[in-house]
Amino acid sequence: MTWEDLVSTALVGTDRRPYGADLLADAAVEVVRRRAGQQPAAHGGEIDVAPEEEREAVGRAAARRLVRILAGQYIRVLPEWLAAAAASGRRAPAHALPDLLERGRRDRSMRAHLGVLAGERGRWLARRNPDWAYLLEEATGEPGGQVWELGGAGDRRAHLALLRATDPARARGLLEETWERETPDDRAEFVGVLADGLTMDDEPFLEAALDDRRREVRQQAANLLTCLPESRLARRMAERLARVIDVIGPGEIAVNPPEECDRAMERDGVRAKPPRGIGERAWWLQQLIARAPLALWGDPDGVVRGRIPDWEDEVRAGWVRGAVLQRDPAWARAMFAWDPIADLLAVLPPEERQHLAADFVKNREMDSQLIMVLGGVPAPWHDALAAAVLRKIVQVATTQPWNLGELGRLAAERIDPALCDLPMLARPDPNVQEVAALLRFRADMLKELE
Repeated sequence: MTWEDLVSTALVGTDRRPYGADLLADAAVEVVRRRAGQQPAAHGGEIDVAPEEEREAVGRAAARRLVRILAGQYIRVLPEWLAAAAASGRRAPAHALPDLLERGRRDRSMRAHLGVLAGERGRWLARRNPDWAYLLEEATGEPGGQVWELGGAGDRRAHLALLRATDPARARGLLEETWERETPDDRAEFVGVLADGLTMDDEPFLEAALDDRRREVRQQAANLLTCLPESRLARRMAERLARVIDVIGPGEIAVNPPEECDRAMERDGVRAKPPRGIGERAWWLQQLIARAPLALWGDPDGVVRGRIPDWEDEVRAGWVRGAVLQRDPAWARAMFAWDPIADLLAVLPPEERQHLAADFVKNREMDSQLIMVLGGVPAPWHDALAAAVLRKIVQVATTQPWNLGELGRLAAERIDPALCDLPMLARPDPNVQEVAALLRFRADMLKELE
């Protein structure tokens, strides 16, 4: 019986079309026969084999754990496994590559690590599957002597970042030499690299980039110039701010937002179209405040306590945006007390960020804001923050057990696994034990990848 006959019988049912044998068994045999009998795709010449690998694969224990993770055991620690494996200088096991590459197709955050971990065979596969071709643009972790002239986009970006960290002027000069030949996407990526070691020496190049054809390039350049209070852009923003803000008395500010967003403002990074739910003048005001030098306001602790009769929320939102954009720790501390968001914590040094987050956890009831703040504090969480979160878990488990899921997951995934023997983790509370189990899993995982 042909495949078409089998399908027809299955559709109408064996009651209406009797079948003397096992229909499903015959169908299974026919599937195998059809697949085995397929001709290979036409090819213009010999199919090349994957090159020999230059890096050793991770050890057997690490490879077995990866298989368990990919099968669903603690799948959320996959990014940590990838980061640790890439840092080890080894590659992923070959049998895991199809699954990893398919996940990378859906999740862009994995791609930088996959560029290192996929090895020669991964790139060989990527050249044959259009869905995985993204890998060919990622850094391989093996830049050569001519990588800037001949390398792929990822390796060139990694080379520029490395050079920027050691010789900022040379990195900028290298970029200036090839700027006109770079693709728009690459120009946007390369401008972002200049954030490391940014100085006024970069100002002429970035000022010129404000006229680039690509909006992302212009926005990146404007963001970096905003961090240079002596730049021409910062001076222009200060002049615009002076026209809309007036100090009318001790601790009191009068506001008259701009009436329009002209082309000069747009060139300096002000976006004309506001997000849904906010008026145009309010949106332009926020951006002017965020991009003008924060030093114009004086001491942030005193300023934020001042009175603003009109447009208060917009002014304060501008200060928050300015603290983040200009990466100003003093303003970030002052504004976190008014608007506790994770973006402000990211401006602070790592240890201060964790202590401030720990205090926030101690003094905050369990709600979505607490989760959002903790979600912005990267791993590893050290003693003070780990202890504060574990105490919060115990507290919430007795009062709001239905509200515990994400807090427990964050704790298990971000507490430093070296703290897996903390006395508090020995408590019999099942919620604490879930955290302890994943911490031990992560500790073993990282040990295997050392």
